[in-house]
Amino acid sequence: GEIIWRVPPLGLPAAGERDALLEVTQSEAGQLFVQRAAAARPGFELTEGNAAAVAGICRTLDGVPLAIELAAARVRALSPDQIRDRLADRFELLALGNRAAPARQQTLRAAVQWSNELLTAHERVLLNRLSVFHGWNLDMAERVCADASFPAGQVLVELRALIDKSLVSMDGELNGDARYRLLDTVRELAAEHAASAGELTCLRAAHRDCMLGIAEEIASVAYVRGEPSWPERVALYHRARTDRANFNLALACCVQRGDAAEGLRMSHALSGYWLASGEVAEGAGWIDRLLAIDAPVPPGIRARALAVRAELAFEQLDYTAAAGHAKECLELSRPIKDGNPAAAYRLLALTELVSGGTEQALDHAGAAVAAAKEMGDDWEEGVAIAVRAAVLGAQGDLTAAEKVYQQALDVLRDNNGWGVANVSYGLGQIARARHDLGAAAEHFSAALALYRQIDARPEMARCLAGIGRIAMTEGDLTVAAESLTESMRLSLATGHRLAIARGLQALAGLADALGETAHAIRLAGAAQTASDAIGAQPSASASRGLGGLLKGAADSLGHGAVAELFAEGKAMSPHQAMQLLAAPAVAPAAAPAPSGPLSGREFEIATLAVSGLSNREIAEQLVIAHATVARHIANIFTKLGVTSRAQLAVWMAEHGPGPE
Repeated sequence: GEIIWRVPPLGLPAAGERDALLEVTQSEAGQLFVQRAAAARPGFELTEGNAAAVAGICRTLDGVPLAIELAAARVRALSPDQIRDRLADRFELLALGNRAAPARQQTLRAAVQWSNELLTAHERVLLNRLSVFHGWNLDMAERVCADASFPAGQVLVELRALIDKSLVSMDGELNGDARYRLLDTVRELAAEHAASAGELTCLRAAHRDCMLGIAEEIASVAYVRGEPSWPERVALYHRARTDRANFNLALACCVQRGDAAEGLRMSHALSGYWLASGEVAEGAGWIDRLLAIDAPVPPGIRARALAVRAELAFEQLDYTAAAGHAKECLELSRPIKDGNPAAAYRLLALTELVSGGTEQALDHAGAAVAAAKEMGDDWEEGVAIAVRAAVLGAQGDLTAAEKVYQQALDVLRDNNGWGVANVSYGLGQIARARHDLGAAAEHFSAALALYRQIDARPEMARCLAGIGRIAMTEGDLTVAAESLTESMRLSLATGHRLAIARGLQALAGLADALGETAHAIRLAGAAQTASDAIGAQPSASASRGLGGLLKGAADSLGHGAVAELFAEGKAMSPHQAMQLLAAPAVAPAAAPAPSGPLSGREFEIATLAVSGLSNREIAEQLVIAHATVARHIANIFTKLGVTSRAQLAVWMAEHGPGPE
């Protein structure tokens, strides 16, 4: 959904004999310079005496806004004439440099370099050290940038100076803390200077230690009973998301340096963020790289990381890998006290559950609960109890499952709201299995409200799917469409393949309920392809729904037309299939039955063709390939012995209703 918008440079004062004061006043670049110069030096005014110099500055800087702002900030110490002369020197030197770089990139780098050279020694040191961040707050800057020669108390002083000189930008606030950033050009040049000074390696290590500390500080309070409050924990989720780029930089540093232990510690601390946000592939990739490092790692650290890797594999539907990582975690955890056997047993229970081994799953879930109690880990105990409830539900013992879910809720209630939401979703599933749709919708809605607070996209998608299916059952197609469509978009965003397959199945049922039979069949075909890709077997209810859809469509459209529509859907990507509900449907149920030698699809295309639509417009309306339409048109002409759309219109008028 992203597009590139090329931002043009600002309009420049014209060169020549005309009134320089008027030219600067009327030009965008001149207005920006005057505005920023007045902010930097109160009382600064554009006059006939300095207008020519200001115009020269703007033209030299090609109207690049940041370059103009950097130059204007210099009026605190220099006159416009001095700024113009020094810029001329800078750009004359630049002309001897990298001529392959785009002109405006050269302009900007030169402006930044010139501004850097005018900094004080302390300002330059801080700017160089800040280059290791992708956004930061004051605490982070003090942790990384201060040392014996640069005390922490000096950081804020120099940071203010860099903001005043437009080299550091304030980037809003998060949880009451101001955030700052460097533009990429500034950051690149500062990093080059830090490397030249021999500081970059140490700075990256300090940044890694800072981010490891932050990750472990968040994890240490995120999954415990009591304080902090849920709103405070929500803020921690958003903090982790805001610093995602910094965490990735720190993990990359661990991989590059071979610091496996530190990287695996950070991975364990970030596991909740990865799972809640749906960034499971990112987390799995980092852990795999870190586990592959040939370096000594304490067994407790490795065991906890393997438990996380098992959980990520389970979310990726790689149940074999999930079980393997869980077993390895369990083996490492047995002789030590700082492993995570509870999580290992819990993941083994889940992998058994999806394979149908409910008795073994129940045993593993019980072992997970016992291990969590021995560890004194309330979070693991609560989620393990919830897994036990899910297994009981799968066995059909809905009363026991509901009771055990309530036990999980008692353990998790004053812990993390994410766990409470998971239990609420499970209770919704039990209520739905009992056909208590009102209670199910209430549980799904309660869970969704908690998930939305932390932007837990995979779980939001599951809740919305549940709400949408209930709405379809109750005949509220408006709510069903809104919920199922949002659910599908979230699943596509996170790449959760099982949710995508199930979402397409649900959307096929919705399209059928809306009378969009052709779209319903295509969506069913796309769902089949998505399910086949991951080896997922449809549920009994999904199979019955598909069978009913295809049979009903065959009765009205004919078996050949249904097979063709289904094949078209199977060739679609999930993103293409999603567009079907946004496209105006040609409802075959209301269309005239095909006549003579034309198939249902051919009659549909012929109807659109004689209504004046081009092949491309037909393709867009039916969401099929342009070449497919052209092939159908050729077949229609051959079957009917016609050579033009005019002749086709005559045939359609004789054999069925033509265009209104």
